[in-house]
This record gives sequence, C-alpha cells and structure tokens, in this order.
Amino acid sequence: MLTFFSNIASHLRREETGATAVEYGIMVGLIAVVIIVAVTLLGGTLDDMFTQVQCSISGKVYTAGATAGAGTCAAAGSP
Repeated sequence: MLTFFSNIASHLRREETGATAVEYGIMVGLIAVVIIVAVTLLGGTLDDMFTQVQCSISGKVYTAGATAGAGTCAAAGSP
C-alpha cells in the first residue's frame, strides 16, 4: 500500500504541464500591465511630440501648453 502512494506521489511531482501554462499566463498578464502603465504615463508626452513634429513639417510654430497634451500649433508670426 505504501508503494502505491509513493508511486502516485512521484508521478504527481513529475507532472508539470499545467504549471507552465499558468506561468505563461501570469507573464502575459504582467506584460500587459506594464504596457498599459507606460502608455498611460507617456500618452500626453507622445501627443505633444507628434503635434510638434506636425507643426514643424507644416512650417508652423508649436507652443507648449500648461499640461501634457495641451500644446497648440499656430502660423509663424501670429499671436
């Protein structure tokens, strides 16, 4: 009887296929959280950068706003 339980216990210790799927799921979840946090924190800054590039290409002047993402683009020489 002890041999039977010993065999079952050793088999369960070797069976790890389900653990790898759970580990990959946790990794994917953590990567998604990191991406969401990065986009949230850098969103306004990236918006300002793209607006500034757009103004430069069109020959206008970029004026930064008080907060991230609040910059404006105006023609050169206009108030």
